[in-house]
This record gives sequence, structure tokens and C-alpha cells, in this order.
Amino acid sequence: MKNTSEQEILAIHKAQKEYFATGETLSIPFRRKMLANFLQAMEKWEQKLAEALWTDLHKSYEEAYMTEISIVKGEIINHIKHVGKWARRKKEGSPLKLFPSRSYVVKEPLGAALIVSPWNYPVQLLLNPLVGAISSGCTAVLKPSPYVPNVSKVIEEMIKDTFEEKYIAVVQGNREVNTVLFDQRWDIIFFTGSPDLAKKVMAAAAKYLTPVVLELGGKSPCIIDRTADLKRAAKRIAWGKTLNSGQTCIAPDYILIHKDVKDAFVEAFAKEVHALHGEDISADKHYVRMVNDRAFERVTGYFKDGKIVFGGKTDPATRYIEPTLLEDVALDSPVMTEEIFGPVFPIVVMDDQGKSFREKVIDFVTEREKPLAFYYFGKESDGWEMVRRTSSGGGCINDVIMHIANENVPFGGVGNSGMGRYHSKESFEAFSHTRSIIATGNWIDLPFRYMPYNMFALVKKLL
Repeated sequence: MKNTSEQEILAIHKAQKEYFATGETLSIPFRRKMLANFLQAMEKWEQKLAEALWTDLHKSYEEAYMTEISIVKGEIINHIKHVGKWARRKKEGSPLKLFPSRSYVVKEPLGAALIVSPWNYPVQLLLNPLVGAISSGCTAVLKPSPYVPNVSKVIEEMIKDTFEEKYIAVVQGNREVNTVLFDQRWDIIFFTGSPDLAKKVMAAAAKYLTPVVLELGGKSPCIIDRTADLKRAAKRIAWGKTLNSGQTCIAPDYILIHKDVKDAFVEAFAKEVHALHGEDISADKHYVRMVNDRAFERVTGYFKDGKIVFGGKTDPATRYIEPTLLEDVALDSPVMTEEIFGPVFPIVVMDDQGKSFREKVIDFVTEREKPLAFYYFGKESDGWEMVRRTSSGGGCINDVIMHIANENVPFGGVGNSGMGRYHSKESFEAFSHTRSIIATGNWIDLPFRYMPYNMFALVKKLL
């Protein structure tokens, strides 16, 4: 795909800054109209988006709709319904010392937004933040991933068909284009990707003190206690790990399991994987492929870091990797120190000797970077204790992935897994500035605040 030139990027950036300054994006009717146009575009371009997802990732229509298209459409509908309430000026209480003033909180758009997305969920992770940018009253430049060229091209065509470039635009290209984009002065940068690239984003943003939202990843632990319902746990974990072939930022990355249930879990996991994808997993239309040869080679390279106890079949020609369980993995090996982003699943076995299983798990997790997700299978009360003693962007007790599916709760990372939140009202907030305004009446002007503070004894009691 051809890189958008630096001259084009500079022209788009200038045009969007100038357009935002006109104030046209500020009115609620305008925002609702643009959101409605966006929803119509999602319906009009749904089939082409789904076909592009199949071409680039071997993602079936059903999975494309459930994990990408429907999420964006649902977000748009939610914002159309609530943007008026979210954007409304809100009156707050004023203390007596401010009499006769009234206090207000005003929501204002940050301005010109840059949204950069990865390739693994290329529709959802680019367009969901755009909903927040539109509903808050911002302009936006979208930068999709070059690793999914067909999806990126369809999104560009859809955006051009729906919005004026001075309002919403798409630029294409590799990291050289990113460098040009990050060198401009934006009012907010919304980035989804790796922690390594996020550090470059933050360094660039620091030049102008630009606020950032960073949605990253990391190694999300999946804990299986001996109190877990193994059959149900295996089914939910198998689904979560094979969804998008493990190329999900909140996929369970590695397993910490009680030794008493390890063998039974391996057997149950194998059974549930085949129940989901059939005996010949490579023939299942719902099983996604690695995005490119480099990803295939990287993920299959993890096989050498442990002993394969399930799976291990591959096909380089189609970039197919069978769901694979590894045991006897060294804790300092690549499979245990790098985000896997594929269907390889290392198992770390723990027992109750010396310390309890749960105490060992807490030590293991808290000694490492804070993950984007945390999953616990076992007694719910024990799960809440584990949540209390650890930190992560989000998580589930006796489930995986599903915390991202509830638009009523925020989604985001913490520490190495990101900063900032979005989804529903949080998306509106992410692209907004909360502004405090005090309006003071002229009908009276109390003298106590003015020099020489003759009434200081009374003022001191009020403060």
C-alpha cells in the first residue's frame, strides 16, 4: 500500500485544525448527524469490511460481525442516544465562601485527534475510538495498520464516502508515516498497539504535552485453581485462546495451574478445542490465520521453549498454527517473557508446598508488569481476593475476554498495559476536556475577599 506523503499529511492536519476552529463540530445536532452518517456507512460497507477481514486474516463473517462490526455499530447507537446528556453543562454546588457565584462543569472537545490502530481487530480498534472523537466534537485523522491492507483500503474508501477530509480523514503507510504523524501537534493521540511503540508515542507527545490514551497489551495470566469447574473452564479458555487465533490483546497468555488438576485440564482443553473447531482444525472456517509470515515464524518459534502436550501442527503456506499447549517452560524463556499473540499456551504448574497456590500466584503476577487482563477460575470468593491483591487493566472471574463485551464498563490498561479508558461514556470523556466555570452575579459584591482583609476573622471561619 502506498504511503500517504508528508505533504498530504501536513495539508490534512492544517485543514482539520482550521475546520475545528470554525466551531462547526461543537453543536450536538451536528455530532448526532455525523454519528448517524457513520452508522449508515457501517451498514452500507459491512459486506466489504467482512470480505476484507476474510482476505487479510481468514476471519469468518460470523466472527467479523460479532467481534468487530457489531461492536462499532453498538457503540455508535449508544452515543447517539446519550451524547446530549454527556455533553450538557452541569451545575455543581458552590460553598458559601463563593457567594453569590454559581459553579458549572462544561465538557469541551480536545480538538484535532490522531487515532492509530493495530492489525488484529482492524475495524473495531480503529473505528470504536472514532465514535468517541465524533461524539465529543473533535476532528480525527485515522491511521490503520499496513499489515491488513485490504481492510485498511476499505476503511479509507468508507471514510472518504462518508465524511469530508477536513473533518475525518484516513492516512496510510508504515512506521515512517507514523513518525511524520507523531511529529505534528495534535490535541489528543489515541494509540492501540505494543508497549514498545507506545513509548515512542509518549516521547513524541511530550514535545507538545499532548494527552495520550494508550491501549496496549502484555502477558495476561489465566489462573486455574483446583476448585475450578474444569469442563466449563476448559471450554471458555479454549474459546478465548483460539478467538482470532490468539491474536487478541486480552487473550489469556499463559496458565498458572494447580498441580492437582493439570492433567485433567489438558485433557479437557483438548476436547473443548475440537468441540469448537472440529477434528481437523485447519478446515474450520472460523479459525483465523496468523497475519503474516513474520508472525507465523515468531509464534511457531515458541515451540522450542517447552514440551508440547497438545497441538503443534502447522502449515507455513496458509500460516496455520494449531492451538498448542506447552509445559516444562523456563520462566525466562521467550514464551514466558514476550506477549505471545498467537495460539501457543504455556503452562506453569504450582502446588501448595511452602506457600499456598494462591499466594504463589499473587507473587508471580505482582512481580511482573501489570497485565491488560487477569483471569481466575475457581471459587468466586477466592477470585475476588486475587483481584484485590493484584492489578490489571480489567479481568474476569470464571471467564475470559467477556469484560470487553459490556459497553457499560470502561476498558483500558494500567502501567505497562496502557493508560486511559474508553467505551460508552468513557470514549466521550477520552476525547473531552472537563472545564470548570464559575459565574458570579453582579447584584452584590461582598467586601471580605478584598485587601486589606478587614473581616479576616470571619473569613477564616468560612474557609
